Amino acid sequence: MNQFMRRALELATLGRGHVSPNPMVGCVIVHEAAGKTPRIIGEGWHQRYGEAHAERNALLSVRPEDVHLLPESTAYVTLEPCSHYGKQPPCADLLIEKQIGRVVCCNDDPNPLVASNGFAKLRAAGIPVETGVLVEEGRELNARFFTFFEKKRPYIILKWAETADGFIGAEGGMPVKITGDLANRLVHRWRSEEDGILVGTNTARADNPRLNTRLWPGKNPTRIVIDNQLSLDKSLNLFDGSQPTIVYHQREGQVIKERPKVIHSFTLSLVHLLQDLHHRQIQSVLVEGGATLLESFIEAGLWDEMWVFRSRMMLGEGRFADAIKAPVVHGRLISREMVGDDELTIYKNSPGN
Repeated sequence: MNQFMRRALELATLGRGHVSPNPMVGCVIVHEAAGKTPRIIGEGWHQRYGEAHAERNALLSVRPEDVHLLPESTAYVTLEPCSHYGKQPPCADLLIEKQIGRVVCCNDDPNPLVASNGFAKLRAAGIPVETGVLVEEGRELNARFFTFFEKKRPYIILKWAETADGFIGAEGGMPVKITGDLANRLVHRWRSEEDGILVGTNTARADNPRLNTRLWPGKNPTRIVIDNQLSLDKSLNLFDGSQPTIVYHQREGQVIKERPKVIHSFTLSLVHLLQDLHHRQIQSVLVEGGATLLESFIEAGLWDEMWVFRSRMMLGEGRFADAIKAPVVHGRLISREMVGDDELTIYKNSPGN
């Protein structure tokens, strides 16, 4: 059983960066008749938001000569089949229509539109349902989706690069290239897989970043900038209209002339900001700001992962005597690997925040 669910989880990852705000879902259909060796007869995954879901793609992949085997087959699905009409019809209804013999699943869907209704439909139609298979792996796969519905905020990833002696930037916030080309390309891939990317006023002003995916083929995230006093120059790359941009400020009542793809929103705190992003259906945010912004998320406990690059470069000597210290790492160590000449370490926050 676990081998087929692991295959479904593997298929689901192929939708990463393409299906949000939907979850990543994989489905494997296995013929499991008594006395016969189990055999995969169909596979599928949710490939792109608005298009067919995993179960439909898996059923479509079943060869015509194998369709009659469906009543003796099990659908291994990584998330509860949907039970409502959205951009696609309900997958639970399709499984019933195709007379699938059994459904095995990792996780219940936390979306109130589904939330056990899919399983209830299947059981009401006489289809046995087993849940909780590789449940932790399923939650890890869709950590962003579960956080969005359970904590009512986006999944927050704090990312920074620091030197071997623990600095994140030069004196006065002057930008310094810390990591190599391979690490930079990986960051652009990450951007293509998250819904939003956030920086603060100082980073926007000093670095004039574009916050796009020019080094990787993929979608651009929504750019998010905190500009409390609306002091940023409108000629910055962030305001070029090339991709959606949200500016959060604290100038209540300020009349702002909106530009193409740039919207302004009043907010009082990080909590309010995350609530607004949740309302805008942004499920994940990559925070690429400076030390002040990163530390504000850390102090508030409003983060889920830290992705930290460490280079061999030394910055805290000579003309960089007043270089900016990197944030203090917290959380549980998940992985450590080399990306070119740079070390990438990933940490996760403790449960309960």
